[in-house]
Amino acid sequence: MNASKIRFGSFNGTPVNLFTLENDNGMVVKITDYGATITSIMVPVNGKLREVACGFDTLEGYFSQAYKANSPYFGGTVGRYCSQIKDAKFSLDGKEYSLAKNAGNNNLHGGLNGFDKKLWTARTFVEKSVVGISMTLLSKDMEEGFPGNVQIEVTFGLANDNSIRIDYKATTDQDTPLSMTNHTYFNLNGFQENVENHIARVNTDLRLALDETGAATGEILQLQGKEDDLRSAKRIGDVHNAIGDGFEHFYIFNNSNSELLEVANIKDQGSGLSLEVFSTEPCMLLYTGKYTSDKLRRENGLQYGKYRGFCCETHRYPNGPNIKDSPGSVLPRNETFNSTTIFKFK
Repeated sequence: MNASKIRFGSFNGTPVNLFTLENDNGMVVKITDYGATITSIMVPVNGKLREVACGFDTLEGYFSQAYKANSPYFGGTVGRYCSQIKDAKFSLDGKEYSLAKNAGNNNLHGGLNGFDKKLWTARTFVEKSVVGISMTLLSKDMEEGFPGNVQIEVTFGLANDNSIRIDYKATTDQDTPLSMTNHTYFNLNGFQENVENHIARVNTDLRLALDETGAATGEILQLQGKEDDLRSAKRIGDVHNAIGDGFEHFYIFNNSNSELLEVANIKDQGSGLSLEVFSTEPCMLLYTGKYTSDKLRRENGLQYGKYRGFCCETHRYPNGPNIKDSPGSVLPRNETFNSTTIFKFK
């Protein structure tokens, strides 16, 4: 197992680094301290490394006009609160807070300068069966409109079973909304085609309803027998055809004890490569990139775009600060936020 670091560029005059993690099977994961962002995941398949994540090989790729115009958040660590907050406001402890309106009238993924656009402090480690990187960030009181100084640590661990474990930890000196996720887009066939031939299973028949703006209302929909009930695995393209759209589904799980549960399994029909997703979180957005720009591609020519990558974003309820009894959407003062998600390739 090995961890290495190279210079990736600079951000506001400060050096940006790219870290490479490699396990004993030759699987390689690259992560930059800009946005605690996964830039590349290369999985061994039939003796060859296959790129399965959307990202760029240069820092400049994340600042191109096409990328900034589309804002797909490739591989980023998202916070302080991921997904949309209705009307870019919430009330907490009798006070109303206003946020940036960066998704129509709603707030999206923490605002204009969320965690994915910050420079994190990083250190690598190698343990008996895991090579990894730990990244820390201080989100200051009223940053992007959110109360409280929040100290965050996100740890990425690559194990020899070809799993990537992401552990999130945070503390705050004031009650504050907090929901973090990793925004990697996966394509298990190596971007030879889009993901519509992938087979998807999600282990629940519940999802959150969205209003016309894309914000969750708090209503829980029962999916039994419907096209988007994925408890029995289905071809993604077949469901796209049935619902007349791509996936942007916030599936929710009965996991009141925050146990580490298998929540989803996505498989490439052609090669048989599969991704198992485990999480302690109560919600997962299955998103098939229906808004991703076809203008985006890796420097070596790998084509991104509509339906060419899927996300399994595990987190708290979207719009959670405005939904009564939304589980864990507010981190209380002097308590610790803990969350784990594992992406395992088989």
